[in-house]
Amino acid sequence: MKTLGAVLAGGRSRRFGSDKALAMLDGRSLLDHALAALAPHCDAVVVVGRGEIADWPRADLGPLGGIAGALTHAAGTGFDRVLSAPVDCVRLPGDLRALLEPAPAFLETQPVIGLWPVAALNELKAMLEDGGDLAVRAYARRIGARAVRSEFMLPNVNSTADLDRLATS
Repeated sequence: MKTLGAVLAGGRSRRFGSDKALAMLDGRSLLDHALAALAPHCDAVVVVGRGEIADWPRADLGPLGGIAGALTHAAGTGFDRVLSAPVDCVRLPGDLRALLEPAPAFLETQPVIGLWPVAALNELKAMLEDGGDLAVRAYARRIGARAVRSEFMLPNVNSTADLDRLATS
């Protein structure tokens, strides 16, 4: 099975106050950190929500729009599933892919980090077109995804203060 890694970077960063993807941590952007964290778990990695791959069907649908964009890209390029992570997740568990096998599954504490089968793309498209509950957990319930526990402490950067704390940890 071929796994496409997708860093979701299309958010507006309202709480952060500026483009979170470009914020610097230890001399590298959060986007660069996220790409490096996701790469060991995938056959290829893309950025969604910026020039490379667009959210589907449009921007401003939150993480599900990014996951839909990644799944659409994966379907057209021969990948079987997508491993998604947000742009502010600069560290991931070393056994992430093993934790999430078999798909569909997501990390209980951070549902945006999930392993989503391309075969579930039509369910996601239908959900986005309906415009109801657009939470990742709602999609997960709809396709029978498992919530997986992990002891790994995931960083969450919603403010510059969070970024400052991460830099000193």
